[in-house]
Amino acid sequence: MRRLTLRQFKVFEAVARHLSFSRAAAELHLSQPAVSMQIKGLEAIVGQPLTEQLGKKIYLTEAGREVLHTSQNIAAQLNDLQTNLEQLRGMDSGRLNLAVTSTVNAVATDILARFRGRHPKLSIHLDVSNRESVLSQLAANSIDLAIMGQVPEGLGLEAIRFMDNPLVVIAPPGHPLTHKKRISVNELATESFLVREAGSGTRGAMERFFAAKGLEIRTSMEMSSNEAIKQAVQAGLGLGILSQQTLEMELALQRLAVLAVEGFPIMRHWYLVHRADKRLSPVAQAFKQFVLDEGKAAVTG
Repeated sequence: MRRLTLRQFKVFEAVARHLSFSRAAAELHLSQPAVSMQIKGLEAIVGQPLTEQLGKKIYLTEAGREVLHTSQNIAAQLNDLQTNLEQLRGMDSGRLNLAVTSTVNAVATDILARFRGRHPKLSIHLDVSNRESVLSQLAANSIDLAIMGQVPEGLGLEAIRFMDNPLVVIAPPGHPLTHKKRISVNELATESFLVREAGSGTRGAMERFFAAKGLEIRTSMEMSSNEAIKQAVQAGLGLGILSQQTLEMELALQRLAVLAVEGFPIMRHWYLVHRADKRLSPVAQAFKQFVLDEGKAAVTG
């Protein structure tokens, strides 16, 4: 019986990623016929086509998508092995692949700066994305660790809470509600809110809070970053709900004000997350312990 080979998986992953035999060949420094031969050999073993051509475009079949998922997992595991072997030679020669949700970026950047201070020779790759993108990267095993808010169950993830994340209602300093010492939630029903995109953890927490109060808030604009929301609130385009940890500079400069709304802050938490089946490299394990120690210091300090 013919067996699948790592070379076939590697070639197919490149074809599936580019959706092009020629671009895959160029990346792998192979001829296009050699790439085609590897894919045909893989299809012969699988027993069904992995790609189909419609016009000039190549698409993956359902079997192709299954093989791609396995190919990506194999590639990630081989990268893990190579990284771990390299790092056994010394902590300061390794690489850390980290993804964080945009809301936690300021906190994560501060933690990373202190960790890098202890290990200045480390190579660190940081991806800042929304919640759904970070979860996708965890599922694909393309990162070592993630820092994010709400973590869904049933995805085979290990999540450890390490820091509180209070969400507050913000307004421009001249807004009439800034002069009130106690604001009922019902008073916000007439206000327009600037919200994050669908899939954002902050937006999800906000919607759950108001739904529990039987209120449906008005949204005037949807934005893909916290910075965009802060600027729009400053411009008087509506109210916003953001992590208080992202507002330090704006509050100090009195560009924004936190409203004293009943039931706020909404207390969420930051989690350090990785796949439960992932064997963490020495660098990733060291960063994990560092983050947990930083969280304890924040509570006791």
